[in-house]
Amino acid sequence: MPGKFILKKTPKGFFRFSLVAANSMTILTSKNYSSRATCVAGIETIKKNSGSEIEDKTLQKPVEKKCPKFEIYLDKANLYRYRMIAANGMNVAISEDGYATKTGCVNGIKAIARAVEDAEVDDSLLKK
Repeated sequence: MPGKFILKKTPKGFFRFSLVAANSMTILTSKNYSSRATCVAGIETIKKNSGSEIEDKTLQKPVEKKCPKFEIYLDKANLYRYRMIAANGMNVAISEDGYATKTGCVNGIKAIARAVEDAEVDDSLLKK
């Protein structure tokens, strides 16, 4: 079932997007973009690369993957998180929440691939 990309503007004037799955859970949040056009380009990057390989940074000797890729890492609270790294090596977006298990984190990445298929872009928050 398709998800939805929600565009919004930050109080400082930047643009961001979130990917919301069919179950209404936010599964991905972007970095700040300076314009709506670059934000939409970030969405296209997510759509194009949602099936990318996963590099597990939590391993003692991680096997480096070629960009674009997802990286799994541990945050300061010792929770598993993921980030999408674009072909140019830039961090495009991160998981909204941390996961208690690596399996849960991997499932979150898989949910992205399902959610982006036929996902709409909702920019109604920009009009407020």
